[in-house]
Amino acid sequence: MDNWERFILYRKKLLFPHIYQMVDWFSWFSCLAAILFLGAIVYRYGFTFTENVHSVVSSITHAVWIIFLINTTLGHLFSSDSTEKFTVWTWVLDIGLYLTLLPVVFNQPEPGNMAYWIWMFFNNSYYKGVVLLLMSFTLLSGFFVRLLGRKTNPPLILASSFIIIILVGSGLLMLPRATYDGISWIDALFISTSATCVTGLVSVDVPSTFTIEGQVIIMLLIQIGGLGVMTITSFFAMFFMGNTSLYNQLALGDMVSTNSLNSLLSTLLYILGFTLAIEGIGMFLIWLDIHGTLGMSFYEELFFSAFHSVSAFCNAGFSILPGGMGNELVMQDHNPLYIVLSMLIVLGGIGFPILVNIKDTLFYYLRYWISLVSFRRHRFIKKIHLYNLNTKIVLFMTGGLLLLGTILILVFEWNNAFAGMPLGDKVVHAFFNSTCPRTAGFASVGLTSLSTQTLLLMIILMMIGGGTQSTAGGVKINVFAVIMVNLFAVLRGVERTYILHREISSDSVKRSNAAFMLYLIIVFVAIFVMTLVEPHVSVMALVFECVSALSTVGSSLDLTPALSNAGKLIIIVLMFVGRVGAFTLVSGLIRQEKKKNYKYPSDNIIIN
Repeated sequence: MDNWERFILYRKKLLFPHIYQMVDWFSWFSCLAAILFLGAIVYRYGFTFTENVHSVVSSITHAVWIIFLINTTLGHLFSSDSTEKFTVWTWVLDIGLYLTLLPVVFNQPEPGNMAYWIWMFFNNSYYKGVVLLLMSFTLLSGFFVRLLGRKTNPPLILASSFIIIILVGSGLLMLPRATYDGISWIDALFISTSATCVTGLVSVDVPSTFTIEGQVIIMLLIQIGGLGVMTITSFFAMFFMGNTSLYNQLALGDMVSTNSLNSLLSTLLYILGFTLAIEGIGMFLIWLDIHGTLGMSFYEELFFSAFHSVSAFCNAGFSILPGGMGNELVMQDHNPLYIVLSMLIVLGGIGFPILVNIKDTLFYYLRYWISLVSFRRHRFIKKIHLYNLNTKIVLFMTGGLLLLGTILILVFEWNNAFAGMPLGDKVVHAFFNSTCPRTAGFASVGLTSLSTQTLLLMIILMMIGGGTQSTAGGVKINVFAVIMVNLFAVLRGVERTYILHREISSDSVKRSNAAFMLYLIIVFVAIFVMTLVEPHVSVMALVFECVSALSTVGSSLDLTPALSNAGKLIIIVLMFVGRVGAFTLVSGLIRQEKKKNYKYPSDNIIIN
């Protein structure tokens, strides 16, 4: 057997491994090209447009286009995995990329026929830009998901992804076209952290500091932070790249709280679908209320509506109105605006699993009524438990806290901050200001004008926060409910903890108590350090600021702009910890002990 025959016989062992390795290396090179392309887009829209800028961006776009074509071709020809990894949308995206070759292969047809318009469409720079942008997001998403496959700590991956977005966002906000007169690095970092962590605290006045480009960047950071970085990257990776490894799917399923690997992609679709649908409806309702009343053009009204809808649903609390939602232009005859914002905040604060459960229940009743009308009731399969325990807890607690907060704020501020308002306005503003401490930093009245009792109530509401797996912060309603039920169980001498005819596992009780204690420790340490950094500020203002930052609320007693750089850095850390989750972050940093097959003798500690 000569060398050529030996090579043909053993080519899979001798040649293909090297080819696969080269393809893998080129895919990493394509990720660098994707980053370069995104940087070119930032350079194009972040700086003043000149011929030099256009030339540089065009050159980079052309180079990245060639790299993506080569990478896509190599991926299809020499894929080390089965072809099942290429989904329908993978083929659609790849074919869309290959169609950009039509203007290169064929000359421009004569004007006036269909071939001419097809040629012009695929030769359009916007078409090529959209395809390259989707390819870039897909490649980078696959990079992040592959990190999970290397057995990396998922909480640290989540925290790292937020840090990357925050740093990128702060750089974008410092671009010349993002602000009117420039911005310092600490303020850009502060605003980027506040937007990404959907907090709403601002160290500068947003409408007078940021141009329309800067406000768009803030809105995108809010959207990314509200959905979660890993949710977006996981969606791109699974939607356009197909199947990932089993470990990747398990890690992603844990992040988005799905118990079935088969429903992982559908869960991601639900999250994105609910977000875009609710924000779209909210945008339309806001536009209906403000249309022709704020002295804006049609496009300015649309952007105003989109910005506030995204900000409200993501529980961010950012506003592009001078003075926020307390602006005189919206304080009168705009009660529907405050109600819509409140509903968006509530929907964003109850969590995506709860929204999915409510959707399933509504569709169940719809099918039931259809079966009654069509006389097919005998074919309808009845369900006993429509709402799961988490849904019941979140809905009951949310309704109770909103009702209690509205009544108390109405009582405390009737002749104080709400003095002179009509009865309807008082009720609406009481409801709005009861909703916002649930981690959305809007305010229709100056918080410094509120009574001490209302401020203390807001601190409690900020600490409780919203539902788990939501855009809200705080210790979460679920945790607070478990702690309170366990407290009453201990006081009554009951050995087990029950809620809504369900027994709470001891692990849930321990984790809830640990999460609450960790929250209190962090906020106390932050307040203590802030008293040293900001010695001339009242303790009430510092407590309010720290709780607001850690709970990602965004309300402030007009302290944020007056903070020193050290104080701003402390608040930045609190916002980051509050968004990632103190319990999740600390448990990810501390090495987890393996389960032991022995236990020590038990003993009792004297309490009371």
